[in-house]
Amino acid sequence: MAGSAIEQLLEQLAAGRLTPSDLSAVLARTASGNLGDAVVDLDRARRCGYPEVVFGEGKPLPVLERIVERLAAGGQHVLVTRIDAEKGAGLFERFPQGRYNDLARTFRLDWADALQRVDVTGATEHDTADSRRRRGRVTVVTAGTSDLPIAEEARETLDWMGVEVTVVQDVGVAGPHRLIERLDSLRGADAIVVVAGMEGALPSVVGGHVDCPVIAVPTSVGYGASFGGLAALLGMLNSCAANVVVVNIDAGFKGGYVAGTIARRCHGILP
Repeated sequence: MAGSAIEQLLEQLAAGRLTPSDLSAVLARTASGNLGDAVVDLDRARRCGYPEVVFGEGKPLPVLERIVERLAAGGQHVLVTRIDAEKGAGLFERFPQGRYNDLARTFRLDWADALQRVDVTGATEHDTADSRRRRGRVTVVTAGTSDLPIAEEARETLDWMGVEVTVVQDVGVAGPHRLIERLDSLRGADAIVVVAGMEGALPSVVGGHVDCPVIAVPTSVGYGASFGGLAALLGMLNSCAANVVVVNIDAGFKGGYVAGTIARRCHGILP
């Protein structure tokens, strides 16, 4: 269990809002991450700064429910990626305190809001994603509206990390004046995530205007010769802008996570 979660539980115990049996129940549930058909990494936040993120694609709903419950019981802020609307609705039915984003295909649940699910009552002081102090600033830029699902996955990831995030939409290179008009939104960011398909030129253009790392996310948006995003990936890898680095095709989570880690470190803050 994360240190901050333990501290909050002890504060609730000292204030009389939590009974010793309640605390014992929580600790018992978090003693092991082995669920039989899945092994949850409850120690990742200590080692890596943030809890384990669940890749939901291909996992049956009952398995996802058990993973989410175990993570929340272990004091983790939960992020599940790549789940369809049916599984999102199922998780929301089981955890109504959570939030499903159908565009990003993500599900979020903050551990304090999930205490009711592990039979702990009386918790009134929640450390939710909306109430946590934001540290660092990242701007997510999209070339076109077709890139929004991947950009939204990056935005949800940054929000889960507690990073202030701004989204600048539809400023692709086919209309270069659109980016120039939004440069003020890019300046001052600790890192920028640029999401683009087609030929993947936008990260290079953005990189020539800013003094921070640019995380390029190629998308599979494009016509046949884009080869499912391979053309954009290769174009970004060959960028002549020295501050551009590249993650995998459609990897909005990875782009957001890397940018969020940079942003937090820029302010000397460990997650």
